[in-house]
Amino acid sequence: MKNLTFFLLLLIIPCLSKAQQFVANYDESKMPAYTLPDPLVFNDGKAVVDKKGWEKRRAEIYSIFEKEVFGVVPQWKGKMKSTLVSQKTDAMGGLAKRKEVRIDLINGERKVSAMVLIYLPRNSKNAPIFLGYNFDGNHTTTNESDVLLPESWVANNKALGITDNKASEKSRGKSITQWSIKEIVSRGFGVATVYYGDIDPDFNDGFKNGVHALFDAPRDSSSWGSVAAWAWGLSRIMDYIETDKDINAKKVIVIGHSRLGKAALWATASDKRFAMSISNNSGCSGAALSRRIFGETVGRINNSFPHWFCDNYKKYNENENQMPVDQHELLALNAPRPLYVASAEEDLWSDPKGEFLSCVYASPVYELLGLKGFPAKEMPALNTPIIGRIAYHIRPGKHDVTLYDWERYMDFAEKYFKSEK
Repeated sequence: MKNLTFFLLLLIIPCLSKAQQFVANYDESKMPAYTLPDPLVFNDGKAVVDKKGWEKRRAEIYSIFEKEVFGVVPQWKGKMKSTLVSQKTDAMGGLAKRKEVRIDLINGERKVSAMVLIYLPRNSKNAPIFLGYNFDGNHTTTNESDVLLPESWVANNKALGITDNKASEKSRGKSITQWSIKEIVSRGFGVATVYYGDIDPDFNDGFKNGVHALFDAPRDSSSWGSVAAWAWGLSRIMDYIETDKDINAKKVIVIGHSRLGKAALWATASDKRFAMSISNNSGCSGAALSRRIFGETVGRINNSFPHWFCDNYKKYNENENQMPVDQHELLALNAPRPLYVASAEEDLWSDPKGEFLSCVYASPVYELLGLKGFPAKEMPALNTPIIGRIAYHIRPGKHDVTLYDWERYMDFAEKYFKSEK
């Protein structure tokens, strides 16, 4: 019987996918030794000693992330058109004004359209705004029945009534708790959200749909994946925001949760027009240090989502120590702009401690620029935010965005924007 069991295992194990065979490490004592690359040391070994030197070093770090992780975006030769689809001056019972704006990205006969849902304080002018993607459609962020459903591909989800990859009324309002729009507008901020699948559908389609299909450049090992596409899409929405007099284009805060937190960090690294970046539970290839090998790993994320990053990134599958960068350097690319990273106690997959340590090791860049970087070396207690130019908190609970998170982000934004006056 033992021999039969052993024989069956020999047959079954090779049939399992690499993702199925993966066993995550959640034991700090089992982490390998690692040495992080220094964001303030040039590739040739020379030290960065001033702001001018940091700008040159920043370009080095950015280039590595671009070519080895997220992928290079081809030159955009198309055009953008924005159309006001709807507007309401007494949304949310008179608390807000609301508009839906369709962004058309056009290259010849090819077009990709994304609907931007915008809520602003009713009597505001030139309001600061949080900009971020949602996972299942703009209509999931609100109960208002006249907000449009997306027409693009949506991942099937029986709980949300999504079948045949089409959004349905059943999912309206299902993500309200992740967006807290009433509370945000009540604090004087606006919210702009876009269904991320409008920019690029989140499945491995060979890059034949979404914004990738707008470009003619041949693909190679450094070509952009979906995370870079979502980041690029945020910049195109920023192009529109700069034309909207209701919004303060100098106070646009990019926020993202989970995979969209990775996109938010890369968007703000790539586009200095964004005033602030917020990473909520972004984990592996987002805010968490890759070399810790805790929770999700580079190998696991590439095997599970081969379309998210460039092919070069696969060289570091279970080989993180050979990476020429790590995620603290992604955070450092935001300097001198303020940055907030948040974790959840039960979200071990995203490695809360690894996210915290990225803040610690990004801090010297902010300090070189004469700013209060990250004033902590030890993990804080739950619900005890650490606030410098880099901010961090860990709260109880799971992989999610909660009202507690939003309250801290608004506190941080108010502090920053007030200090800039």
